[in-house]
Amino acid sequence: MSDLAILGAAPAFSERVPITRPTLVPYEEMAGDIKTVVESGILTNGPRVAAFEAEASAYLGVPYAVALSSCTSGLMLTLRCLGLQGEVILPSFTFVATALSVIWNGLTPVFVDSDYATHNIDPIQAEAAVTPRTSAIIATYIFGNPPRLGELEEIAAAHDLKFVLDAAHAFGAVRQGRTCGGYGDAEVMSLTPTKLLVAGEGGLVTTRHKELADALKLARNYGSPPDYDTSIVGLNARMPEINAVIASKNLARFPERLKLRQELVARYKARLANVAGMEFQVVEKGSLCTYKDFSILVDDAHFGLTRDGLARALAAENVETRPYFSPPVHRQRAIAPYVPEGVDLPVTDLLAGRALSLPLYSHMDVKVVDAIADLIVRIHEQRDAVRVAISAKM
Repeated sequence: MSDLAILGAAPAFSERVPITRPTLVPYEEMAGDIKTVVESGILTNGPRVAAFEAEASAYLGVPYAVALSSCTSGLMLTLRCLGLQGEVILPSFTFVATALSVIWNGLTPVFVDSDYATHNIDPIQAEAAVTPRTSAIIATYIFGNPPRLGELEEIAAAHDLKFVLDAAHAFGAVRQGRTCGGYGDAEVMSLTPTKLLVAGEGGLVTTRHKELADALKLARNYGSPPDYDTSIVGLNARMPEINAVIASKNLARFPERLKLRQELVARYKARLANVAGMEFQVVEKGSLCTYKDFSILVDDAHFGLTRDGLARALAAENVETRPYFSPPVHRQRAIAPYVPEGVDLPVTDLLAGRALSLPLYSHMDVKVVDAIADLIVRIHEQRDAVRVAISAKM
């Protein structure tokens, strides 16, 4: 008899293994500072946010860091403060917020294809899409993997374009030995519970440009200075003081968590290395990926099951997975009206059809990693029976 749940056995896990969990310092370590914030009555626009910004700036080695309510509001306001017009080039294999920030600003998204190996925007495709109407390029660190930043910066400079990084996954990433945060005109990071550095909810914009940092600090507060003579069409995008406390406390533990993440991914890769039809995202030499997600590519012709088939077999074992980013942004209902007819992004579509993220969080037990990897191996070995079982249940 098979030992796989989809073939009739008991699930490998009695409780669901989530795709991710926030790794946080114990509440006892935050309680005193949170109590101080509450008792002070200063819940926003206070010293804790300023302190966290200084700590993040020092950690990343970048002159300016501006904390906001979310990465999405950071992207929206960064594009607003840069004064962009016309078209913005961006990948489709990304989270929808990348495109929403463009559309929210009344700009035209121009989607280009990605590099299959790294999953990041293809610099050749990006440059080919430049027109006289182009004002900026946005690149994403997919799963925390640095894109080809040097090439993209050169393209932006050659065409007099702004260059913005959707660095939602990237706090702690390294490119060619240099910690990310100071590339392009700005990098915009996320501090939500699914990320390595958690603030609860929050975002962070890092930049080398004081003028942009000052504009963002104004824009996150409606764009309204103390005299109420609003100078920027901004938002209420402030980070609360309590969120800054959480972020600051977790920043102190960040290096060890990043190291643990690397070790867990290495363990996954070692146990899955010989599985036919399974590929891993390529991290270029000299770079460090944060692995906000550990995503595998499933080639059904060689693995023997589709990506979705593997996901169903793992779900039967109480293992949660996620098919990032499927559908890709240019095929999503809300974005489709902004996409010209005939846009063809074959690599993006291939990635969207093959990528499957496995459970990963910084405090994950290595025994859970081993068990999930072993399940995948066994599912592959019994692929014919699994395929029949899935067909019978459809």
